[in-house]
Amino acid sequence: MPQQTAAGGRATGYARVSTEDQSTAAQVAELRAAGCTSVLEEHGSGASRARPVLNRLLQRLGPGDTLVVVRIDRLARSLSHLLEVIETLEARGAFFRSLRDPIDTASPQGKFTLQVLGAAAEFERALIRERTIAGLASARAKGRIGGNPGLRAGDPAALRKLARGRAEARFAALEETAADWLPEVRRLRPAMRWEDVTAHVNARLDPGKPRWTTPRLVRAARAYVREGLLDTVVLERAPARSGDDRLVAIIAAIRGADPQITLRGICARLESMRERTPRGGQRWQISSVKMLLERAERLGLL
Repeated sequence: MPQQTAAGGRATGYARVSTEDQSTAAQVAELRAAGCTSVLEEHGSGASRARPVLNRLLQRLGPGDTLVVVRIDRLARSLSHLLEVIETLEARGAFFRSLRDPIDTASPQGKFTLQVLGAAAEFERALIRERTIAGLASARAKGRIGGNPGLRAGDPAALRKLARGRAEARFAALEETAADWLPEVRRLRPAMRWEDVTAHVNARLDPGKPRWTTPRLVRAARAYVREGLLDTVVLERAPARSGDDRLVAIIAAIRGADPQITLRGICARLESMRERTPRGGQRWQISSVKMLLERAERLGLL
């Protein structure tokens, strides 16, 4: 019998091997025995994030569905990638389960394990930073000149390696912020303008976190598109909207992100986004929000 997930969705398996001469047969058999209704197979290195089969699968899964793997290393080889995939699933209302590891995000125990993994990743990053700083200080104390001799000599191979390293470092830094913006970009683009998506992302950030600018958010999305982690559709041009239609779309997006939010809560969110009322004022009234929500319902946006 096909396995029903905890939320009534379907379980879909993902099997991966690194090379073409390896077989996914053992993984497929184990996933089907666990009740997966379908199993997608892929040949590709676990270190690479450009995996089209996995990326298409993440776009297919919906609320209540579960992505199932035999082992975590079949999905990701780095903790940051694993956490990013699970964040993507959570944004779509889906779950993740590993048959041989204690991770099932549909259960409290699995969620706790995930929190422990996230804390371990942060601890590991802190240790690396401390060791790097200590190593540089020790080298300076001994009078050694830092840097790569090839770079000082202008060697093209060394320069290319430096450029790749910098690009990887920028992407790693971007990954640390993905939970703040990636789900909203997936949900709101290209139906909403980039400026409005930026305001929406910033309004949801915790106090003290650095705010996003529109150009920076667009660059982040383009980087994820290049890595195959975002569909190219997010970069398409948003449809032209009148002032009222734009407010309707924004309010529908707020309600879509938090179906339990109150009308007063929507007022507060709009004010934090510095959105003007239909009459150009700064203070939002519940009656105005209710009117725009009703319009959003009539247009099928909710």
